[in-house]
Amino acid sequence: MTDTVDARPLLEGARPEGDDAFARYVRTGATLETKAFTGTTGEQGGVVIPTQLDGTIDAQLVSRSPIRAIANVVQVGSAGYRKLITSGGTPAGWAGETDPRPVTATPTFHELVPPGGELYANPSASQAMLDDALFDSEAWLAGEIATEFAKAEGAAFVTGSGVGRPRGFLTSPASAAADGARAFGTLQYLATGAAGGFAGDPADRLIDLVQALRAPYRQGACFVMNAATAAQVRKVKTRDGQFLWQPGLAAAQPATLLGYPVVEAEDMPDVAAGSAAIAFGNFRLGYLIADRGDTAVLRDPYSNKPFVTFYATRRVAGCVSDSDAIKLLKFVEK
Repeated sequence: MTDTVDARPLLEGARPEGDDAFARYVRTGATLETKAFTGTTGEQGGVVIPTQLDGTIDAQLVSRSPIRAIANVVQVGSAGYRKLITSGGTPAGWAGETDPRPVTATPTFHELVPPGGELYANPSASQAMLDDALFDSEAWLAGEIATEFAKAEGAAFVTGSGVGRPRGFLTSPASAAADGARAFGTLQYLATGAAGGFAGDPADRLIDLVQALRAPYRQGACFVMNAATAAQVRKVKTRDGQFLWQPGLAAAQPATLLGYPVVEAEDMPDVAAGSAAIAFGNFRLGYLIADRGDTAVLRDPYSNKPFVTFYATRRVAGCVSDSDAIKLLKFVEK
């Protein structure tokens, strides 16, 4: 009868002494082959370490124009929005008890039709991305669209051409003529006296800009400029060495220049020859924004499978409504 070999593992007490690698190392000092678990590579255990992705998506901050916050915003129910503006006023006169009362002049009506257009975005995402992303990708995408819409419309409120978009106040006609001598819709600009700089004391030019705005408009007026221009204006001092610029005392308070708030709008041009880098006025009275409803988003999972398209639109119009309420400081000789 042939003996069969028992392939079962030996019990600990019956295991040959030479099979114990650690015992061999203790007895003879032989090199022990070792392996360690580490997270440096997948083969050494890195694949068993769970990956955690930060659920908050950080993005570069995008400058949003603050013009909407300081302008007059109205909600309209149709595309054919019109507004009537009167100019000239109704003159009055004095008369005695029995003196005749001649007919006085009447105001002049101007029909204001703010030009506008439709902002749109049409991004797509795969259905698998929407299903598997660890964050709410639809909400994130909606936030990105809102940010870009705010950026685009803010630029239009300042420099928009008025063709398929709002007309910015800097692209409106401008003249050096004073109030009452300009055509309706034409802004007044004051010259700094030098191309790309100030002629003489900059404080004098800034004071002239403030005083060019009539007193009824100065209640609620503010300066508008970008950060580069503000950096230059902050260094302007009076003849006795005092800064014209006064920083806000609290975090939520804007800085003031000659006692009026300063609003930084990065869509304003830099100081250069011929640029209107500083505006001063009551934008609540001077600039009109007409919103035709809120932003509409159409979710389309059918047209381009397996992608889901998000078609977002917003209709906005805007233009100068009272050209006496906004003054520009233009860096020209005259």
